[in-house]
Amino acid sequence: MSRGNARVHDVRTSCILIVYTRDLEMAATGMNDAGLRGETINLRASRRQKTLIDRAAEALGRSRSEFMLETACREAETVLLDRRYFALSEDAFRRFAAALDKPPANNPKLRRLLRSKAPWER
Repeated sequence: MSRGNARVHDVRTSCILIVYTRDLEMAATGMNDAGLRGETINLRASRRQKTLIDRAAEALGRSRSEFMLETACREAETVLLDRRYFALSEDAFRRFAAALDKPPANNPKLRRLLRSKAPWER
């Protein structure tokens, strides 16, 4: 697929790519570099939405703010980490494909694990 001068490759693989960054960790815990919450987010909601959120927060023993931040951060992580389509430059795509095609390093522990039966099969 082509967009302007950039080529976009649709890459579908069975491998799992996990990206874990300091920013995601801080977002999930609600902390900034100093360990404090420093930003304000304002939302408008219907009375029904507010009641629903309050009931769910109460059921978990959390404040409305804690519940909303935890839920929003969890969903944000899902959106960012569960991406299926990657738009890469040709050079980046070549490097990505080369990494996928490279034979795995010798790993006796992993080989032993893959040969063993799963606990539910024993």
